[in-house]
Amino acid sequence: MRLATLRSDAGTFAARIADDGAVHDLGIGDVGQLLALPGWESIAQGGRRRHVAVLDYAPVVPRPGKIVCVGLNYRHHITEMGREIPEYPTLFAKFPEALVGAGDDIVAPAASAQLDWEAELAVVIGRRVRHADRGAAVAAIAGYSVLNDVTVRDYQYRTPEWLQGKTFEATTPFGPTLVTPDEFDPATAWLSGWVDGEQVQSATPGDLVFDAAALIEYISAILTLAPGDVIATGTPGGVGHARTPRRYLSPGAVLRTSVSGLGELRNPVVAETITGAVPVGSGADHD
Repeated sequence: MRLATLRSDAGTFAARIADDGAVHDLGIGDVGQLLALPGWESIAQGGRRRHVAVLDYAPVVPRPGKIVCVGLNYRHHITEMGREIPEYPTLFAKFPEALVGAGDDIVAPAASAQLDWEAELAVVIGRRVRHADRGAAVAAIAGYSVLNDVTVRDYQYRTPEWLQGKTFEATTPFGPTLVTPDEFDPATAWLSGWVDGEQVQSATPGDLVFDAAALIEYISAILTLAPGDVIATGTPGGVGHARTPRRYLSPGAVLRTSVSGLGELRNPVVAETITGAVPVGSGADHD
């Protein structure tokens, strides 16, 4: 089953995309809201067929409660960054404001010229899970999607903590769809990234140090994972920061990210426009 959050003039709606490309409107605002419903799998099998001339993809889960990202999880990438294979997953967070849709612009921040690509396989949680063993971890997976953890490298390395370089607003494409585990096997998939038509990353998730189930086991020992939460499983070798000379994304570039069986992201890079401070609220607070 293939699910998407699509935009329309009236807002967004969760849809099932049939094998023939037909769009079935599920009558729910987005895929995250769908996954929060008991029996969401049965609900997703229904819906009314809807003519959509052009599919305008929002982030497949627009407002995840948690986005947990994993660093240094592909053996080749660990090697190219000059590090040792980790004993435990390296975790950091990202916030929903960073997310954009499969065809949306990536906003290159005015604060930096070191914008780098990181093609990734994303895992979306479909049921609440805490202290999972491997079986429970596998059962908690709603499906898989494509994500690019676009990173502002100089901000990332300003301190030992990576968060500030990982969650710049409107930098992280996520989608286009969620594909359920019965139709997708990470072990046979291929992850690829291109910049302006040049392939810069290529790997199979079989190179992961910690696979999806292992990550869910580990993270759920720390906190409860809830439906709609997202785990970005890490990037393979080929990032711009590890090249000689180093290479970064700049306005005008086009970043493509794909996972075989899941689909493709195609995102132009545009310069951030700063017009002044953004006002918060419309007036004074009142008791």
